[in-house]
This record gives sequence, C-alpha cells and structure tokens, in this order.
Amino acid sequence: MPRLLTIAAAQMGPITRSETRPQVIERLIGLLRQAKQRDCDLVVFTECALTPFFPHWWIANQAEIDAYFEATLPGPETQRLFDEAARLRIGFCLGYAELHHDGERTRRFNSAVIVERDGRIVGRYRKIHLPGHADQRPSNPFQNLEKRYFEPGNLGFPVFEAFGGKVGMLICNDRRWPESYRCLGLQGCELVLLGYNTPRHFPEYPETDRLADFHHQLSLQAGAYQNGMWVVATAKAGVEEGVEQIGGSMIVAPSGEVVAQATTLGDELVIHRCDLDLCRTYKEGVFPARNRRVEHYELLTQSRGHE
Repeated sequence: MPRLLTIAAAQMGPITRSETRPQVIERLIGLLRQAKQRDCDLVVFTECALTPFFPHWWIANQAEIDAYFEATLPGPETQRLFDEAARLRIGFCLGYAELHHDGERTRRFNSAVIVERDGRIVGRYRKIHLPGHADQRPSNPFQNLEKRYFEPGNLGFPVFEAFGGKVGMLICNDRRWPESYRCLGLQGCELVLLGYNTPRHFPEYPETDRLADFHHQLSLQAGAYQNGMWVVATAKAGVEEGVEQIGGSMIVAPSGEVVAQATTLGDELVIHRCDLDLCRTYKEGVFPARNRRVEHYELLTQSRGHE
C-alpha cells in the first residue's frame, strides 16, 4: 500500500518591516486555508516566516534585534496560527527566530518546528550551517549577518516520526552541504522540510550570481536522489527591503526529479501528492546501505578541508 501525503510548499513574497506579526500570521493562515481547500495534509512555510529576513541589515540595539525573535512557540501572537491549523486538521512546518533561555544564558537560533494536525509541536531543528559574517560591511549592498544574530544549532540533524513517515528538517544554507542530507538519510529519513531566504546576488563573489537558481535546484535534486528522500523547499521570494531573493520553491522526488515548482515570486502554494514508499526504491535498490564503505570515510569527520 502506498503511503500518500499531499504536501504544499507555501512560498511567501516579501515581508516589509512595517508589517506587524499579526498581519504576517494572517497571510500564513490564508495559505493554510487554501491548502486545506486543496486537500493538503502538510504545509511547509519558509525560513524566519514571521518577519522580514532581518540578517540582511545591521542592527546595533539588542532589544530591537530580539523583537524579531520568539521567546515561546506558540506564543500570544502565534497561538492563532496553531489553533487554526488544529481546527483545519492540517500540519505545518514553520521557520522562525528562536530566543531560548538556557538557565541564566539567553541563546538565539535560526529554528524550525514540525506541527502535527492536532497543533502539537513534534519536532524541532536549529540551523547548523550559518552563512555570512558577523562584522558590518558598509560597502556591501546588503548584509548577511546570521553569524551576528544566531549561533549554530545544537540539536544535530534529528529525524521525527510524523505524518506516517520519518521526517527531518533543514534550513536554507544547510541544503548546500551534502552532509546535511546524509545525516538525515542514515536515520531512514523519507521527507525533508526546508525553508530558505536566498539573495540572488553574492557581493563577495558576483561571478556566481547568474547561477543562483541553478545551484539552488542542484543541491535539492542531489540531496533527494543520493539519499532516497522527498525534499520540499519553500522560499521567501521577491525584493524584500531592497534585497532581491530567488523563488524556485519546489518539491523534489527521491528520484531527483522536480515534480512541482513555483511560477511566481509571491505567495503561492506548490503542491504534490507524495508517496513515501517511493523512497524504498532508492534507499534499498539504488543506494543500498551495505554498499557504503565507512572504513574509508574517516576524513569526512577528521578534517574541515583547506581554507
């Protein structure tokens, strides 16, 4: 029997600094309702879906920075999203900036959660591969300050039982590192949920700008195929606060084929009915675990490589 799951990548257009949290949440709820009307079981929202992507500009005041973070989830403003999803009986994955109190220490992560159809959080991930820089670069047209505002995730690459399968999460730059997918795949992961805010321009290496869409899609297809997993990738797209971001939200099958893709740079649902059992063909047939030669892979954990 196939294990079918209808999934929507809920691409968002830009969020402005003037938009309030309740206004953004209404957009998310609108996408949830549209997805329910189209018989979806699961909606995947983007990275830092509740706010504009604030690492693109320099903020000196810590209180102003923390206003972009969620101290609790669900919280007073986000509870409505969770309640509506539970009422609709639809699950979702949500990217957000997490303010975590660890004893007397306050920590800040770029995080995502999996929420089941009854509104329960059943999985949490914190972004591991933070790109960019921590210093201000006034000559750049925009900043990439994830290393200033976040610390690397400390939860590893967990896999969760959810929606009748084994589900993992990645966030944005994680998708460019094959180790991310492999760590999930080795745990039997069948479905990867992934949000991203990706600028079209790379100020330090402008020669790569023309390849932004290609590299994005390549990383998703390779990760899906080489690990026999579905990958659902959701963008925040369009020009947000002066920064042009790619779209290209898509769903990639375990075969590496793109089976659904966004056609706009705005709020849009990208939907496909995914059979989780299709993973078996690639996990057991094309890439059987018995063929891995782990005795030759020591270098992968012993060296970061050449700078």
